[in-house]
This record gives sequence, structure tokens and C-alpha cells, in this order.
Amino acid sequence: GARPAGPRPPRIGPAAPPAGPEIQRATRQAPRPGSANLDRRPDEGEDERRGKAAPSKAISRARGAPQRREGRLTIQAVAGGDEESVERMRSLASVRRAREREREKRKGGGQEQVRAAREVVIPDVITVGELANRMATRGADVIKFLMRQGVMLKINDVIDNDTAELVATEFGHTVRRVSEADVEEGFIGAEDVDEAMEPRPPVVTVMGHVDHGKTSLLDALRSTDVVSGEHGGITQHIGAYQVRLENGQRVTFLDTPGHAAFSAMRMRGANATDIVILVVAADDGVMPQTVEAIQHARAAGAPIIVAINKIDKPEADPTRVINELLQHEIVVESLGGDTQAIEVSATEKLGLDDLVEAILLQAEVLELKANPNRNADGVVIESQLDRGRGAVSTVLVKRGTLKRGEIVVAGANFGRVRALLNERNEQLSEAGPSTPVEILGLDGTPDPGEPFAVVETEARAREITEYRQRLKREKSGAPALGASLADMMAKLADKKVSELPVLIKADVQGSAEAIVGSLDKLATDEVRARIILSGAGAINESDVLLAKGASAPILGFNVRASKQARELAEREGVEIRYYAVIYDLIDDIKGVLSGMLAPIQRETFLGNAEVLQVFDISKVGKVAGCRVTEGVVRKGARVRIVRQDVVVLELGVLQTLKRFKDEVNEVQSGQECGMAFQGFQDIKAGDVIECFNLEEVKRTL
Repeated sequence: GARPAGPRPPRIGPAAPPAGPEIQRATRQAPRPGSANLDRRPDEGEDERRGKAAPSKAISRARGAPQRREGRLTIQAVAGGDEESVERMRSLASVRRAREREREKRKGGGQEQVRAAREVVIPDVITVGELANRMATRGADVIKFLMRQGVMLKINDVIDNDTAELVATEFGHTVRRVSEADVEEGFIGAEDVDEAMEPRPPVVTVMGHVDHGKTSLLDALRSTDVVSGEHGGITQHIGAYQVRLENGQRVTFLDTPGHAAFSAMRMRGANATDIVILVVAADDGVMPQTVEAIQHARAAGAPIIVAINKIDKPEADPTRVINELLQHEIVVESLGGDTQAIEVSATEKLGLDDLVEAILLQAEVLELKANPNRNADGVVIESQLDRGRGAVSTVLVKRGTLKRGEIVVAGANFGRVRALLNERNEQLSEAGPSTPVEILGLDGTPDPGEPFAVVETEARAREITEYRQRLKREKSGAPALGASLADMMAKLADKKVSELPVLIKADVQGSAEAIVGSLDKLATDEVRARIILSGAGAINESDVLLAKGASAPILGFNVRASKQARELAEREGVEIRYYAVIYDLIDDIKGVLSGMLAPIQRETFLGNAEVLQVFDISKVGKVAGCRVTEGVVRKGARVRIVRQDVVVLELGVLQTLKRFKDEVNEVQSGQECGMAFQGFQDIKAGDVIECFNLEEVKRTL
């Protein structure tokens, strides 16, 4: 027979080697012209197929070459070469299907046992992978099931609790729904029973106005000198110190800044404290921050001890202080009240023993106790990024004992405690109740005021911090509900707010927070400072690049830029300003924002004129013949034309002013003149012309 013509010459090529398989295929298909047998093939076992392979080979040998050519001709010519690939695909697919069915059967038996045993906990949202983990099922099976339901998801996609419940019940598990916020449950342990309690040192917060001697008073109570290290003589971050008394008793002091910007820090101090010492200078009296400190103490429910400082000064008047405190409902014991008032002098070290005695007396009345034999929890007082040590957080342990090596969660950060240091930089192995310590090992700087607690496992710590970080992200990135892009643009167009982008780096988190708060207060409807980034730690290259992208200056508060960051800033033209006192920083920004305010345009009245007659002059246009009724009119001044009490021209310019035939610069009251206005021809007799000057006045915040 002739070879098949056309597009398949390569098929003829190798004669002997493929002969067997080719005839095998031909004979396999020859007895089955219909599709019934083909359709049945997937269900036949492999043994059956093997059994058929041998006879087909035998037939191929018996029939020889002519038969082979005929076979090829028949099948290939009729099917156009496709039958071969279809056959191969079908057999492969059938094997796969058979294997899949076998696997399903095997798994079906195993699933029954799992189903009975497992309770799946489902939060508000859960990833497909996590759900599969909790069900002890392969992620691929969950995805397959979801696909069958018409939902196409990847392993890391998030599903809601309803979908998750449907999947879990379909796989035969029982479901327990929980809210995502339940992650927080048990973070701060339960209250202690009285039997476990032991006495603890009192936590005393020193509050008062700027420069009333709070830090000096603390220095007098302890040997180290903090004042010399402060810039500008004001404390700018909260300090925590423990004073050991001669009789073995201890008192923990929290020192807070007095400046108005630090009210949030003072509030935290009051919340972490048992007793508040209100420092009032005898020569200055009660000041705004003194009043604010009283309010914070009241809000926290902490008893107040008044320390009247600077009694060694000649102009000191303690009686005046006591009377001024009466206005704020603080009645001292000498006037029959319950507030202790102690006269002290920090510089002369007068009355300090009386103050300590008053603290211990107040602490005795409060009966301060805590259980040291439990997992520690407390509050973060301050946090900062130290170049050599990483994130350093000052914490106050409230209950329990914090030990080295424990896993601590504080705010949205966690870590294993690598080291515990007290205020004298001594290494501690553990810290009991009311002890302030610096901890090293957290993965970031938690916000001051955040509660911290020891958790059992790293998995639990990660679970809590991931939840909190997500909340933080949602809070900072969530747009107002129902705000479309068009609405937002319309709002921006209405407001026309000028923004000054700034990047703030401070030595401690609390100072950064205070600066951000102060700058927010400077904002008006027209100008505001936009904080690109605020944080603790030295200025690094990524800060410079971020500032470059946002065209923002970097404000460094008690921190410096690293050498690389400084060089990069010089190359990129980014300005870095350093500050040590918060007042200077705020004043500078206030000055810049004031410059961004649009100036006010103020009118200065010059005079009025009345139009007597209108002349139409060729090449010039209309000229008004006027009489000046009051004041003067000046050439080049602004004019407003009023016709029958209606303004017809606002902010016109007096272009030509003539007296008889001469051009003049101004015309006095009572005289007549000719006027022409720039770009305005609609003048009528009887119009009143108001003449005025416009001057721009700069505004300040």
C-alpha cells in the first residue's frame, strides 16, 4: 500500500524499534471501533492491561511488516494523529483517577477517627492554612473543598468565621467560636488572694510645675545627681529610682517632667503610683501645671502629700501656698484637713526626714501589699533605643517577680528578658513588686503607659503582639466610614490645609510622644505639622531617605545622626536640626507654621468721590467726571464702585486721575477730577467711588 501523503514524513523514520508499540496500539484499537470500550478503560485494573500486552506483541510479530504498514495507514490516516495522544492521555488520567480514589478511601477511614476527637477554635477571621492546622487536615484538602463550593482561595487568604465553621463541620469537627479579642484574655492574671500577699514598697510620683525643684528634691533623697545631666535644667523624661532608707525600708520614686507638653506622661505617672508628692515652690505658689498635677492625682485616686520647696529663700511664703491650695480643695492638716504638708529645702537638705516619714505613714495607712510568687506584670514607664543595647524599656513591676530569661509582652512588642538593670546600672537576677528596672531584649520600644506581663510561651506572646499590631495598623490606616475618594478630594479642596511634614527622633519614646502632642496642638484649619515618623533612637540612613522622599526636615531631640546618616543627609540636602529643650523645638516649628499662614489683607480707607457726569472719549473709553466728597483719591489705589448701594466693581484700580488737563497723583476733598478705571467701562452718573489701600499683614499662630 502507498504511504500516507502530507504533513507526517517523520512518522516513517525509525523502522524497527517502534514497530512493537505501534502495532500494539493499532491492534489494541482495531477491535474497538466504538467508544464504549474506551470509556470503560479507566475502570479496568492494571493487571488486566498487563495481560493484554503480551498477546498484542505476539500478534505484531506474526503479522509482519505489511500488516504494520496497513495498521498505521488505517488508524493514523483516519484519526489524523490525534487518536494516539488521546489514548495516552486517557490512560494516564485513568491511572491518576484510580490512585486518587484509593487515597480518598484510605483517608476517609482515618478522618472518621479525627472527627470524633477534635474541637476547632475559630476566631473572627482566620487564614485557610491556620484553619487546616487546627483541623489537622492538609491545606490542599481545605482549598479543594472551598473550590467545590465555588470559592477560589490561596493558603494564606483570610476567611470569615461563618465560612470557617462551614468547612470545619463539613470535615466532621465540632466548632467553638471565639472573638479575636479573646487573645487578650488572661494576659494580666487574676487578682491575688489575701493569704499570698506580702507588704511592698510604696510607689511615689513626684509632680509639680516646671522649675519648682522636683528633680533636686529627688537628688536630695538619693546620692546620685540627675540635674547636672539634664538640658536646660528641666526633666524631659520620666525617671524611676528606688531609695533605700537606713531602717531597711524602700521607697520607689517616679520623677515626671513639669512642662505642659508632658501631661500625658504625668497622667501615666499618676496611674502607676500609690502616693503623689506635689512639689510647690514657696516663692512661686500654685501654677498651671501644679493644678494639672492635682487633677491627675485625683483621677488616679492617689493620696497627695504637699512638699513646699525652697523655704530657704528669703521671699518664701509657705502660708500663701497653703491658702492657694485651698482654692483647689486641698486642705492641709494644719487647717483641719487630711493632706500632709511638709516644708522642705532640696538645696539645704531641710525637712527631708519629715517628708520620708510622711510617705511611710501614708503607705502604712494604705496597707500596700502584693504577691511576689506569681508571674510578673506591671507598667512600662519609658522606652528608648540604645545604640549598643538595642531596645531598652524602663518598667515598674506591680505584682509578681520578673526574672531574667522570661518572655515579656509589652504593648505590641515582646521578647525574652536578656538583662535586668536597676537605676545604678547594677545587674539583677530578678525584680519584685514595686521595683523599677530596665529590661533588655524586647523587639521594639513599647509606648510608655502600656501594661506588660510575663507569658508562658513564645507562641502565646506572638499571638498577642500580632493581634495588637493588626489593631494598631487598622486604627492608623482606617479611613473614615463612607468616605469615597471624591469626598476626600472635595474636603481637601475646601480646606486647602498647608502641611509641614516633619520627622521626629527623640532619645526616649515619651519625649517623642510629647513633641507630637505639642505639634498637634499647633494645628489650625489652615496649617498643621504632619508627622511622617516619630520614634526613639538615633537618626539613621532610613530616616534620612524617608525625610528626602517626603521633603521633610528631621528634628532630633537629645539624639544625634550617625556618621553615615549625616553624610547621606548632606548629599541629599535633608536638613537635620538638633534640640535639647522642648520649648525651642516648638517655638521653631511655630515660626515655620506662622510663615505658612496666608497673610491678612487689610483695607485702609482713603476717600470717597461721586460721579457727576460720564464722558465718552475716543481711544480712551469712558471717563468719569467726579467730585471728591471726603478724604483724598490717589492714582493707582484700589477702588470700589457702588451704584444705589450695590457694589458693581470690587477691587478695581484707579488707572488715570486728571485735574483739568494734567495728570495728578492725588486729589483732595471738595475738588473735581476725571477718573478712568483699568478694564472697567460701565460707569454711570450718580455712582459713588470708594478709594482705599490694601496692605498685607503677616499672621502668627
